[in-house]
Amino acid sequence: MLLAEIFRLAFSSLTANKLRSSLTVLGISVGVFSVIGVMTFINGMRGSIETGLNVLGANSFQINKFPAISFSDWNRFRNRRDVTAAMASRFKELMGDSAKVNLQIGRGGQTVIFRDRRTNANVRLLGTDENYVTAFNFDISAGRNLGADDVEYGRPVCMLGADVIQKIFPDEEAMGKLIRINGQNYTVVGLLAPKGSSFGGSPDNLVITPISRFLAIYGRSFRSISMNVQAPSQAELAAVQEKAIGAMRLVRGLHPEDLNDFEVFSNESLIEMFNKILDVVAAGALVISSIALLASGVGVMNIMLVSVTERTKEIGIRKSIGAKKRSILLQFLAEAVALSLIGGVVGVAVGVGGGNAAAYLMNTSINFPWLWAGIGLTVCGGIGVIFGLYPAWKAASLDPIEALRYE
Repeated sequence: MLLAEIFRLAFSSLTANKLRSSLTVLGISVGVFSVIGVMTFINGMRGSIETGLNVLGANSFQINKFPAISFSDWNRFRNRRDVTAAMASRFKELMGDSAKVNLQIGRGGQTVIFRDRRTNANVRLLGTDENYVTAFNFDISAGRNLGADDVEYGRPVCMLGADVIQKIFPDEEAMGKLIRINGQNYTVVGLLAPKGSSFGGSPDNLVITPISRFLAIYGRSFRSISMNVQAPSQAELAAVQEKAIGAMRLVRGLHPEDLNDFEVFSNESLIEMFNKILDVVAAGALVISSIALLASGVGVMNIMLVSVTERTKEIGIRKSIGAKKRSILLQFLAEAVALSLIGGVVGVAVGVGGGNAAAYLMNTSINFPWLWAGIGLTVCGGIGVIFGLYPAWKAASLDPIEALRYE
């Protein structure tokens, strides 16, 4: 029998039992979708990770009470002493001219008001100093930066992020205007250029004001200040980081045998931690997909055994008129592989669509995971061969006389 005829008969059998074939394809599609969707999303995340997590300026690192990312033992970090304003100021003095030190403390969920216009209650008010703009890679589109004298005297001035400007000053000049936050007035002295959204959030939805002003309004108790340290060059970064850790230990009054009760992290450490999280998610998706595909393979075998039983007499007729054992085996094996590959193609298509939809919502890059799509279809083909081989062998091994007697 010609190979083309074998495949024609195989597909004819599949289309004759549409519901059964569709359910089998669905089972395989779910398994492939679970891994392709996750891998598509993860590839998009990895493609955007260096720019999306590049929140700190060049040659810089941050010192904080809490780690940047943590999923365990949070109480240990929460019970640490706060980094007080006095500690932060003392640290800045100890670092001197060896590095630029930026202090910041924030308060989310704020509403910015100008006359009859107001933002949603989702603006971040940040108390900081003159080094914030360079520490976090902002550009100034108009006006001036916060000055050291603004911080020293606690002046009621502010700089606006691009999202806030667009909301309350859509058609007029913002410079010099008086805005209101939590009953406090601030004069706009500078505008920050937009940075764009990343990972579903926006760094432009903020207002910055001198940290001294922030602490005077909201108090110093139960507040921990974050510090960004920027070295003069990449070559000096390691030495500056060592000096900063020593200065911070001195400020915190730690003994030589005490562990650090603060965290130090940089762009590189953030990217490394995020990649570890993605690796765990990918491994979980592979485990779930493997279980689903194994169950789907058992389903393929079950469906093919039922098909052999239903078509026993047909097999007997074909063998009695000269069909070879190899032809029967290839036909049933082709049916099993076709079911698996169709399920694989559907799973890849839905997985890529779903993964890219999630990536779009998270403002990460859109991509097609060619490697994983190829692996997925190869695995599906293997499932069709492995789980379809026994039913195909059983069909090919039927005795034609006994098969003709079957009712």
